[in-house]
Amino acid sequence: QVQLVESGGGLMQAGGSLRLSCAASGRTFSSYAMGWFRQAPGKERELVAGISSSGSRTYYADSAKGRFTISRDTAKSMVSLQMNSLKPEDTAVYYCAARRSFFTAVGGDADHWGQGTQVTVSS
Repeated sequence: QVQLVESGGGLMQAGGSLRLSCAASGRTFSSYAMGWFRQAPGKERELVAGISSSGSRTYYADSAKGRFTISRDTAKSMVSLQMNSLKPEDTAVYYCAARRSFFTAVGGDADHWGQGTQVTVSS
């Protein structure tokens, strides 16, 4: 059982940076692969980035490659998403998620979800 709480969302001008954080509670945090998803109004939820339970593997959507970085700190039970060179199309509600298997573009549902945090990028 893992509970997730996101923070760090807000308003940013295009070209700026934001860092999203996800605090996890539960004794088995290190056993879970983590991911960041986003959903914009009228669009499907999409996987932005994923990281394996060990942190040795990462996945990025094409839209995020070169701009976003996912990381995890087991000691702090936290997962972060550093977002640089933000674009208006990055505007969405961002959710952190957890499951036992590594998140990839192939798909698959998460077992645990955070409440979401709004990211708005102005042009």
